[in-house]
Amino acid sequence: MRYIINIGYGNMVNADKVISIIKPDAAPVKRLIQQAKDNGSALDATCGRKTKSVIVIENGLIVLSALLPETIAQRINSNDGMRGEYNE
Repeated sequence: MRYIINIGYGNMVNADKVISIIKPDAAPVKRLIQQAKDNGSALDATCGRKTKSVIVIENGLIVLSALLPETIAQRINSNDGMRGEYNE
């Protein structure tokens, strides 16, 4: 069973594959984002809004989200209906 988390604007990510959720403010994180964009390993899920969190996934992909890291972490850790289950 997998858990799917809404990371904003109808975009979802598999919560079981999330390694970390970080703020994009620091220079090393900005370099990480730029390198991922250059390599094609960045997924932009901001829908044109400001990036407020960077989600690092197991396979090395990064996902950019317009939600705060705290909001995404709460959705992962809670059972408030923000996550759904599905079976393969």
